[in-house]
Amino acid sequence: MNFSDIDKPKSNCGIFGIAGNPSASLLTYYSLLAQQHRGQEASGIVSRYISKQSNKVSFFVKKGQGLVSEIFNDEKIFSEELVGNAAIGHNRYSTSGSNNLTNVQPFIVKYRDGNLAISHNGNLTNAHIIRQQLIKEGAIFQTTSDTEIILHLISRSKKEKQVDQIIEALEKVEGAFSLVLLTDDYLYACRDPFGFRPLSLGILNNSFVVASETCAFDLIGAKYIREIERGEILVIKIGEDYSEIIESRLLSNIPEYPKKCIFEFIYFSRPDSIIFNENVDRVRRQLGKKLAEEHPVSSSNEKKLAVMSVPDSSNTIAIGYHNQLRTMNINSKYEIGLIRSHYIGRTFIQPEIDKRKLGVKIKFNTVKGVLLNRDVVIVDDSIVRGNTSKQLVNLIREANPHKVHIRIASPPIMYPCFYGMDFPTQEELIANKFKGNIKEIEKELEVDSLNYLSFKGMIECTPEKDEKYYCTACFSGRYPVKIDDSLNKNVNEE
Repeated sequence: MNFSDIDKPKSNCGIFGIAGNPSASLLTYYSLLAQQHRGQEASGIVSRYISKQSNKVSFFVKKGQGLVSEIFNDEKIFSEELVGNAAIGHNRYSTSGSNNLTNVQPFIVKYRDGNLAISHNGNLTNAHIIRQQLIKEGAIFQTTSDTEIILHLISRSKKEKQVDQIIEALEKVEGAFSLVLLTDDYLYACRDPFGFRPLSLGILNNSFVVASETCAFDLIGAKYIREIERGEILVIKIGEDYSEIIESRLLSNIPEYPKKCIFEFIYFSRPDSIIFNENVDRVRRQLGKKLAEEHPVSSSNEKKLAVMSVPDSSNTIAIGYHNQLRTMNINSKYEIGLIRSHYIGRTFIQPEIDKRKLGVKIKFNTVKGVLLNRDVVIVDDSIVRGNTSKQLVNLIREANPHKVHIRIASPPIMYPCFYGMDFPTQEELIANKFKGNIKEIEKELEVDSLNYLSFKGMIECTPEKDEKYYCTACFSGRYPVKIDDSLNKNVNEE
């Protein structure tokens, strides 16, 4: 059983790239550690080494299933195995393709223009169609991942310049992709025309770096420069101990407005990151504030209302909620009501007892003294299946609170995602199961009250305050990019 994130949508993936640094692979390792939350099934690093004697370029790879620290557990890996002055890395959740070693990125191929490695964050919505076309034309696939399609398209391009090959390939695929590509001479950073997934550019001394989230830059001491633009192909030349941006190209099919994944702000990204040119922490506090404005709770007994988060993803949302209650003169106190264990690893040995009784106790325990006879408000970012929320309520009830309320800082999740999030099927989503009936969900979770942030309220917390800049498909069912019938037949397209 995987307890890395109980009953939460699995994040897409985390990627990183660095050019022109003799410690490239080690810095990639640290950057993947910082982005561990974006993928905990597998991890990999590819390094690029050029021989001073022969001037020959070689690529080295190390990857495996598990956490970053489990795979790269020997310092000799970086000094003996992953040598070189450029590298890319990847943390994986299996949003596309089965969870096995062959699907672990980065992928490497060797084609007519040399070595080519890729790390991909997102999902391609027309992958099945392109794969079938390529197979008919004689292509042999080594993985079940949609990312491999991009490599086939690049290698089959008739264009002479490598950047043109990449552009031609990316203009054939649809859906979400933030990419780093490593070749013999260049590091490429690419984003899809809608900009579904974040990708940022930074600099460390004389070396350019690229990452899904800027928390990776913070750990290695890199300075954030800007976001990679949607539809941009950034070309970074690899020097011996430096790198330089030599070109920035744009895909031809860029729409008028982006469709940034709004769930990156709600849950996926770390609060200390900048994504889409905005501080995640600021947006999360705004979500909490708006949630309190829409659905405040007052204590029904003499004790102060206990406002608590479900650690760690909703911590800052809960702070925003509590601060707004105080502004509204509601007598409340922010409490650490749940303690999360960070040391259980990805799996655990199940003893011979009913695992339903263990439930979330493997990961959480209550601080009973602060919950006893209190009206408790559990502030969380989202509810997916609802089974963990129900177990949390039961756990908190054991601490004998007076009442238990739940406040959710996003609208009900009604639809699956096809752009890089691993949601359950539509039928498994609790909000869909009860057709959005909040009172029925409230009854199922056995709480005194349940309320979600409104769709309008969520949009008002974004920097643009306008729905047209965001993908909200998991809430609204409006999908910006056409969905292949092989993925789902019950969706609406904009």
